[in-house]
Amino acid sequence: EIYTGTTSSAASDVYKRQLDVYTTDGRLLTHDLVVLEDDRGFFPPYQAAPLVRGDTLRAHPEIGNVLALLADAIDEDAMRALNLRVQDGGEPIERVAQEALEDLGLVADRAVDKVSTSEVSFAGYLWSERRSLGARTLEHLGLTALALAFGMLVAVPLGLALERRRGAAEGIIRVVGVTQTIPSIALLAFMIPLLGVGPVPALVALSIYSIFPILRNTYTGVRDASPEAVAAATALGMTDGDVLRRVRLPLAVPVILAGVRTSAVLTVGTATLAAFIGAGGLGVPIVAGLQLADTTRILSGALPAAALAMIVDGLLAGAEHLLRPRGID
Repeated sequence: EIYTGTTSSAASDVYKRQLDVYTTDGRLLTHDLVVLEDDRGFFPPYQAAPLVRGDTLRAHPEIGNVLALLADAIDEDAMRALNLRVQDGGEPIERVAQEALEDLGLVADRAVDKVSTSEVSFAGYLWSERRSLGARTLEHLGLTALALAFGMLVAVPLGLALERRRGAAEGIIRVVGVTQTIPSIALLAFMIPLLGVGPVPALVALSIYSIFPILRNTYTGVRDASPEAVAAATALGMTDGDVLRRVRLPLAVPVILAGVRTSAVLTVGTATLAAFIGAGGLGVPIVAGLQLADTTRILSGALPAAALAMIVDGLLAGAEHLLRPRGID
């Protein structure tokens, strides 16, 4: 934390502003600040070190030799200047990185087709990033669909089973409901030591979140199915199992699908946080935008995610209408 102060002609007219910065923060160059030398070695030194995934390095060991050329090749002053171009200048990271490598003589000159968010309109930026955003949207949709499917595989059979055990149903549903009180980012972080990073832990966490709305609606729907229809079926000699399969479950379909719709919208929104653990999706541009304080990047992920939630909800609403038993409004 750095405090900056300025005094006017009146000695009492003093103000100070607090900045949260790091050693290579580009904002250090936008203020009249001096970074003191850490002559006592109190803070960890800044060292530009290359980073690569282990599986990538094992598959392509030659990458290690190339990346080794970057070790200690960029000092603090150079990194501040590069960060300033991204933070305040709004230049694409790809372009800044390419030019930095060119200056170091590590790559040949070539054109980078990435555009700056400050150079084009929001619509123009979306168009220029359409391929990347399209791929992220498919990742997001796939992650959401799988999580919702797993949630339904657990919630629907459990809800049907609880209808036969009504005395214990409310207690079990409330226990499952506790999962909704766990912060999404905390649950995702909890999955890392168990399952690592990537789509798998994100899928497990999202599936856990998707269960409760579907479970609650499944149980409520089959429990509160038309008492007249249930009584008529029982009078005709149907067993409890037959009544559940042929009467209660068909009548409960609209209520169950309403729970699926609720769960789907929540899952689409929560899936944006999966980017923090390397699961991809539309959270990737949101996270990048937060890191760069770039509103355009944030909106390029947030708006498609919101549109995706609306589309999914609309499709499920259509399915609910088609599967609704005739005669039920």
